[in-house]
Parts: sequence; C-alpha cells; structure tokens
Amino acid sequence: MSEPLIVMGIESSCDETGVGIVAWDPAAPDGPVRLLADEVASSVAEHARYGGVVPEVASRAHLEAMVPTMRRALAAAGIEKPDAIAVTIGPGLAGALLVGVAAAKAYALAWDVPLYAVNHLGGHVAVDTLEHGPMPPCIALLVSGGHTHLLRVSDLGEPIEELGTTVDDAAGEAFDKVARLLGLGYPGGPAIDRLADGGDLAAIAFPRGMTGPRDARYDFSFSGLKTAVARYVEGCERRGEPVPMADVAASFQEAVADVLTMKAIRACRDFDVSTLVLGGGATANSRIRSLAQERCDAEGITLRVPKPRLCTDNGVMIATLGAHVIAGGAPPSPLTVATDPGMSVQISAY
Repeated sequence: MSEPLIVMGIESSCDETGVGIVAWDPAAPDGPVRLLADEVASSVAEHARYGGVVPEVASRAHLEAMVPTMRRALAAAGIEKPDAIAVTIGPGLAGALLVGVAAAKAYALAWDVPLYAVNHLGGHVAVDTLEHGPMPPCIALLVSGGHTHLLRVSDLGEPIEELGTTVDDAAGEAFDKVARLLGLGYPGGPAIDRLADGGDLAAIAFPRGMTGPRDARYDFSFSGLKTAVARYVEGCERRGEPVPMADVAASFQEAVADVLTMKAIRACRDFDVSTLVLGGGATANSRIRSLAQERCDAEGITLRVPKPRLCTDNGVMIATLGAHVIAGGAPPSPLTVATDPGMSVQISAY
C-alpha cells in the first residue's frame, strides 16, 4: 500500500464553517476514503433572531471561526499540513464563499500544496462514499434550505447531470417559512419534524406542486404549498378556531416528502438506475427518509443516506469530493480562481 494522500476540505457556502480531512490511497483510486477529522463551527444561533441567514452576519462568523476550526481539524487528524486542499467555490452566498476561498488560497500558498476548487452540491453526493463505499451510477436527491435538485450521477469525477430543480422555493426554505408562520422559530426543519410526530399526516389535503401530466417531469415547486398552509391557518384564525398545529405540520411535511420521493423514484425508473442517494440538510427529516425507504423497498431500489451530521454542510464532503476529483486526474486550480455563487451543479471543479 502506498502512502495515503491527505486532502483537506474547506466549506463556507452558507452559515457553517467546515474543515474536514480525509485520506485516500492513490494506488487504489477506487478504494475507500477514510475520515480523519470533521470540525464545524455553526453560526445558526446568530441568525435565529432574524428568522433566516443574514449574508453579512454569516461572512463575519466565517472570518472569526476559520482559523480556530482549521487548527482543531489539524489537531484531530494529527497532521501539520495536508497534501492537497479542496474548497467550495460555489454555489452559495458570495461573501461567505469569499472567506473560505481566500483562506484556502492562503493555506495552499503557505504550505505549497495544490488547490482544488470544487462544487458544493457535488460534495453532498460524494460524502456518501465515506459510509457506503464506492458509488455506482445513481440518482441523487439533494434537499436543503437553498437547494432542491434531482441529479443523475455516472461518476463522481465526471460532470453531474441535472434532471430537475425547484422553480421557486427550495424545500428547506419552505420548511423555514412554514415554521415561521406557525411560530416555531428558526431553523424550521427540526421544529416541524418534532411537531409533526404528534399529528395526522392525512388530516389536511395540501397540494402537491408540479405533479400534473403537463408539468416538468423532474422539477419541483413549493411556493403554492407554502401559500396553502398560510391560507389554512388564516382560515382557522378568521373563524375563531384553534389551529391544529401538529396536523398542519404533519400534513405539510407529508406533501413535501411525497413529491420529493415520488419524483426521485420516477427518475430511477426512467433511467433504469437501481441506487438512490439522498443528500443535503433537509434529508435529515424523518418523513423524507422513511417515505424514501418505503418507496425504494417497493421498487427494489437501494437507498443510500449519509448519517445526519454528514448531510448538513461540512468540510468532509468537500475533502471527499476533492479526493475523487484528484483520482479522476483533474489538474489543480490556479490561485487566481474566483468564487462562483451561481455555479452550475454540472461543473465538478474549476
């Protein structure tokens, strides 16, 4: 066995400052990627008072957290420096991305190691290999506060094909807005999941967006669902009736999970793919996971879902994607590479 290549990943696309370190054996490019360190500093508590992520606050938090998080990761991995650095270059918040990319460039220059500028969304797919090993051709469903994508993945070192995305609100964003409507605070996903546990998922017939015969086959829409919840709550209040909070949460959550998993299974069937991968922070939702498992079992499809900590934004997923990009023979990125807040999911690295 040859000396392992140590890859560090830096993630700062939103409100988590993540630094992860993995080891990969260049002599066995299809072999496992080993986790050495996973350090994350979250600024979610600072955003809670505003009911959502404030870009300026996120950027300042990254500036304050980057060096301490980097030092913790190096100590946890027991190394002085990595052999390569991968960094999220997009998509994400412009100011937040700039902090992570500037740090990665500085470290790459100081340590004289190559830099790989990679795609945040590809990282959410790649991180699954840490738990479940090499990834076969698959359909990936990415669900978070800022993204909802249905992807076709042939190989992690190759461009990813986007089959569909949301035409308005991301699913995680809809969770946050409905939680705010119900007075549950921010972030909304975990609060709705907990409240829904005591409700009836069939109590209220909320709409399933973009599921008609003429709608785009793999795209999503959650704005109408959010509006339907608001009108239902307003109707209860207008009539002087108590809002059945748990039933609203459960029925809303079911509507989101139903559409997400239905279209994901549809894509697996259409492209004759037998593996579905879930990624992104919102896939920590219990109903999305359980309904995906039920439908995969019924169709004979293997479901792969990383543990919840790896579903949310972290540096490990960027380090893991970096290892796969290196394994695919991609050249290092120049130190002049710029951030790309609107980066297409079809671009793996610059």
